[in-house]
Amino acid sequence: MSFAELLTNEQVERVHEASLEILEEVGLKVRYGPARELFEQHGCHVEDERVKFPRAVIETFRKMYPPSFKFGARDPKFDKIIPQDSPVIVTASSAPDIIDPVTGVERRATSSDIAKIAHLINELPGYDVFSISTLADDAPADQFTISRLYPALKHCLKPIRVTTTDRKDTDSVMKMAYMVAGGEDAYREHPFLTHHYCPVVSPLTMDVLSTENVMYFAREGLPVYPTIVPNAGLTSPMSMAGTIAQGNAEFLSAATLMQMCKEGTPLIYATLGTVADMRTGAYASGGIECGMLHMAFAQMAHFYNVPCGGYIGLTNSKVNDAQAGYETGMSGTAGLLSGMDMFNIGGLIDALKTFDFAKAVIDDEIAQNMKRLKHGVAFDEEELAVPLIKATGPGGSFIVDPHTIKRMKTEAILTKMADRNVRTIWEKKGAMDIQARAMAKAKEVMTTNTDPLISAELDEKLHAEFSGMIAGTLEPIE
Repeated sequence: MSFAELLTNEQVERVHEASLEILEEVGLKVRYGPARELFEQHGCHVEDERVKFPRAVIETFRKMYPPSFKFGARDPKFDKIIPQDSPVIVTASSAPDIIDPVTGVERRATSSDIAKIAHLINELPGYDVFSISTLADDAPADQFTISRLYPALKHCLKPIRVTTTDRKDTDSVMKMAYMVAGGEDAYREHPFLTHHYCPVVSPLTMDVLSTENVMYFAREGLPVYPTIVPNAGLTSPMSMAGTIAQGNAEFLSAATLMQMCKEGTPLIYATLGTVADMRTGAYASGGIECGMLHMAFAQMAHFYNVPCGGYIGLTNSKVNDAQAGYETGMSGTAGLLSGMDMFNIGGLIDALKTFDFAKAVIDDEIAQNMKRLKHGVAFDEEELAVPLIKATGPGGSFIVDPHTIKRMKTEAILTKMADRNVRTIWEKKGAMDIQARAMAKAKEVMTTNTDPLISAELDEKLHAEFSGMIAGTLEPIE
């Protein structure tokens, strides 16, 4: 499949050269001491916290980037490898708030919400990876991440993407993963968590905790990748070209660090580039420019022969309305046509701050449409159907032909959220808009296949190990 291109080949080369120039002459402020030491050991110039990267160092380590990345699942049938399984649809994550599915009022999200969302994502066919969608306001002070991970593991067998805070938090997460897998060796043989961080804070700064975690997981040979998040006008130049150059330099610095930790470490060229709305400074993740930046970063990823993806198909809308639909659909389609492999696209509104169950259900159908688009047109002599067209002739009908019957459930997506009935039938079915239909679907999912996906014995062991841990119980949406 050929991809849409926003940049010319010459512009891609120029972005690469500009990024090398930035890294060599400006460098990064690297706050984490062990990272500075590693850079210096491999030929970078270090002065205080500033690290400058000779282009020869970048070029040496970029030859080590693997061309694929695997998302492992507890059930191997859900494993996904990009780019071969693209597009891989991942939920957008870490929203502090949720639209209450009963009252419709925004509130803080809790661990019981995560249990519901995990089950929903496990059951909806368009999603491939569950990146834990919300925070958990009820988490005990010393169990921030496991209070999110536990209900996810309890109710979802698909790959799970998780982010930890400090090393103590990371150790707790890994202890839980080992217990669920049946031991550390069993987990390492088939890891089912993918770890994600933003080690580079735009502009051109490596932090401490995220950098430490990226280095740890890279050295351990466990799945991890970074995301680069420049925001034009605030943390990168108020031009898309400048933001692409800076963001690309930031990706190269993180990717180089990972290869220095362990050569051949798989990674993803993952991004969330935006252009700020300079009228207010608003974070315009729903803007079409977000889609355009992802298109450009996808071209850079193809230049480096690495899989790519990121937070796209987002919206600034506060409710699940037409704005949410067109912002998600336009940028998501742009990313797909440009050859993105991974899409963090599901369930969030209000610039990543709030989860909405109905939005997640609608995004599942958007995901299925994107996969259909990527699948393309089947093309051979049977599909071209010239003999059938000749036999049917002018004024004929194809509706009862075996050629039609064979394809009637597969050639086109038979939508469930998008209504295609005539108005009279739509009215007889309750005249519901898509928000209402999606909420009905979410409530239906909450009543099917609801048994926990870990055994009672393991559940008891986990609660004994992590004293005071949240219940993680799946409750239906009343």
